[in-house]
Amino acid sequence: MSDSLKTLIAEIHSEHILLLTINRPQFANAFNTQMARELIDIFEDLALHPKQVRAIILTGAGKHSFCAGGDLKERKEMSNEAWQAQHLVYERMMRAIMGCPIPIIGAVNGAAFGGGCELVAAMDFTYVSKTAKFAQTEVTLGIIPGAGGTQTLARAVGERRAKELILTGRVFNAQEAFEWGLANQIFAPSDLLPAALDTAKKISANAPIAVRQAKQAIHKGLQMSLMDGLAFEIEAYNRTVSTDDRREGVAAFNEKRPAHFEGR
Repeated sequence: MSDSLKTLIAEIHSEHILLLTINRPQFANAFNTQMARELIDIFEDLALHPKQVRAIILTGAGKHSFCAGGDLKERKEMSNEAWQAQHLVYERMMRAIMGCPIPIIGAVNGAAFGGGCELVAAMDFTYVSKTAKFAQTEVTLGIIPGAGGTQTLARAVGERRAKELILTGRVFNAQEAFEWGLANQIFAPSDLLPAALDTAKKISANAPIAVRQAKQAIHKGLQMSLMDGLAFEIEAYNRTVSTDDRREGVAAFNEKRPAHFEGR
């Protein structure tokens, strides 16, 4: 996978964990069209063919930037038509990420501005470095968040906080991201990736079908009424009952041994 990638590094850790690194450090890891297409290919392929991957970690190359959003140098001379055509690629990229059935953990190692902040809000949950900082800067450029930010940030931090952040475009830090619900935990820079890997190992040790169904039940259920969400939960639950993993989990508990799940 990595050999064909120009803007990303993809590595398999501990057999079932995909470590995906945004790799344009000379451009503060900003998105360009190539990166968006590579992310689409990876996440759409994982959605169609989960294979052995049971958890994904997304981080940025270097010490200072997670992702600076869209590459404005690439966009400098774009016509309206070219801008909108490129943005369709970005929209598909974010839908592929948000639609991925495999848990996605953010390891935010630096600045996450614009589309980078939207990317943080689109993941399942996020660990951040003490040096991380965030901003939805689009209104300072004459546009608005268009890769899900008005929706995902509001769901993460609440409507009133999201309005403040998006309408001002102001920068906020790791502690604020944690206190407002965008970040789950804060770590020293050297501890960030090990912590994300440790959590990914815990997730990947669990039954992968059950993990995927639980992720879907939580995310989709929150878009429904409580009664509809409960009904959807039971549908997801019933998909796990007939699996070999369910039988293995019960057998391992009764035999007082670690379960070995194969995703069947």
